Amino acid sequence: MHTVGVIPARLQSTRLPRKLLLDETGRTLLQHTWEAARGASRLDELIVATDSEEIAAVVHGFGGRAELTGEHPSGTDRVAEVVHRCCPEAKIVVNVQGDEPELDPETIDRVVEAIEVTPDTPMATLATPIRTVAERDDPACVKVVTAADGRALYFSRSPIPFVRDAAAPAPSPPRVERGPEQGLLPADSPWLLHVGLYAYRTDFLVRLTSLPPSPLEQLEKLEQLRALEAGATIRVATVEHRAVGIDTPEDYARFVERQVRRAA
Repeated sequence: MHTVGVIPARLQSTRLPRKLLLDETGRTLLQHTWEAARGASRLDELIVATDSEEIAAVVHGFGGRAELTGEHPSGTDRVAEVVHRCCPEAKIVVNVQGDEPELDPETIDRVVEAIEVTPDTPMATLATPIRTVAERDDPACVKVVTAADGRALYFSRSPIPFVRDAAAPAPSPPRVERGPEQGLLPADSPWLLHVGLYAYRTDFLVRLTSLPPSPLEQLEKLEQLRALEAGATIRVATVEHRAVGIDTPEDYARFVERQVRRAA
């Protein structure tokens, strides 16, 4: 089954301008992500989908494939354009975030496996246990609740599920990591953090991006809710860790520091 990974890559970004082309490590942020994704054994092809000729030139420079796209409201729409236009043989498409240079390639394999094992599933994604109170309560950290069989029930920026009778179920007193605001949750806490890596069946991706934004999607600003509101099943596989996205200058500085330590 032909599987294509697509990295949507916009030149501009609000909090960290031109972040995908930052290169203090000697390689651009985008190249780090590309090389990490290339390590996935279940991708037959990897493409950068970009609105920028500058990004396309950089990708060609490190030996990658880039396809120029039109203007789109989201990365998902950009991925759909490239797949529809350039990948007629693709059966499964993986949307890989371009700002996750420390992506574990095994997570790509995991999300592909999650969609392959259930032929009637049009879409799959990942989640990881939430470890801290701060992460659970942060609206920038998207939470997901699932059914017993791994189907997504809902995604939200709120801490779902809400525990009516206790602030946090704690069979034992929670440990503390550098202060109460970073309090750790018990190992069996019910909260899952959504990991923004998606696998789609190609026909479903094209159909999904033809739909208008749904009401819940617009309220939460979460694209995956469009699929749930349309009645689609999203399979959620659990992984132990997630890649750290680069969104701010501070995020990038910490990433550079980690690369320097690894090289030492």
